[in-house]
Amino acid sequence: MDYIDYYKILEVTKSATEAEIKKAYRKLARKYHPDLNPNDKEAEKKFKEINEANEVLSNPENRKKYDKYGKDWKHADEFEKAGYDPNQQQRNSGQQSNQDFSGFGGDFSGSDFSDFFNSMYGSSRSSRNQTKYRGQDLNAELQLDLTSVYTTHKQSLTVNGKNIRITIPAGVENGQIIKIPGHGGQGANEGPNGDLYITFQIENHSAFKREGNNLYTETELDLYTAVLGGEIQVNTFDGKVKLKVSPETQTGTKVKLKGKGFPVYKKENQFGDLFITFKLKIPTGLSQKEKELFQELSKIRNHE
Repeated sequence: MDYIDYYKILEVTKSATEAEIKKAYRKLARKYHPDLNPNDKEAEKKFKEINEANEVLSNPENRKKYDKYGKDWKHADEFEKAGYDPNQQQRNSGQQSNQDFSGFGGDFSGSDFSDFFNSMYGSSRSSRNQTKYRGQDLNAELQLDLTSVYTTHKQSLTVNGKNIRITIPAGVENGQIIKIPGHGGQGANEGPNGDLYITFQIENHSAFKREGNNLYTETELDLYTAVLGGEIQVNTFDGKVKLKVSPETQTGTKVKLKGKGFPVYKKENQFGDLFITFKLKIPTGLSQKEKELFQELSKIRNHE
């Protein structure tokens, strides 16, 4: 097998420090991780090469042997006992680049470096010697109507081909992000799964404007009730309620209905307030009698 340049695989120089090797390994491992490159055979092969290179170069003793003996580093102890110096062998003229070391117990010239790595770190390697990789975090967007987040409810969604049933607390806001632990990408080598982050896009088709936990709306007020006062019914987010109107209420007057706003997120039975602005409605289509009465009222008002 040809010489495998592990420094080249990790994209570092031979003078790289342990910290530089570790940094390079993490960067490349993330780039070629199987979870980020599904069904990509080339990325899978590259990922294995990166791990193999790291196993050798991150171990100071193995790295020293590799630097001296290259692809035959695994036989360093046998070579040193026999007094074999690869640098000296390379200087000897006529010497073949691949040596037959049968005198040391076998022919190493055709040995497969990666096969040796697999036998050393592969099937016999326990899970505790494998690097555990946390799964990738996933992001999803969920569109809801404002009315659907007024109460806590369950909803199913499909993420990464899997059906997930989640509980959506009342009071979720537009743009809010919640985390569902362990529902992201699957970890490698028994590593933990990533998390799922859901961003809520909440559309409002109601007559209410929402600002935090408070709601705002307008209601028409007829002239007679505005002048004389009385009782009217107004819409809240969860139904109608009766509201007393003070005499001589002006258009634009704002009243607050405490606790009739939107639910406070993850705080049971706590609500914001509802603010209602009165919009005066001027009567139209007046009869002759009504016009005369208004004219009489105008005269009385002007003579006061």
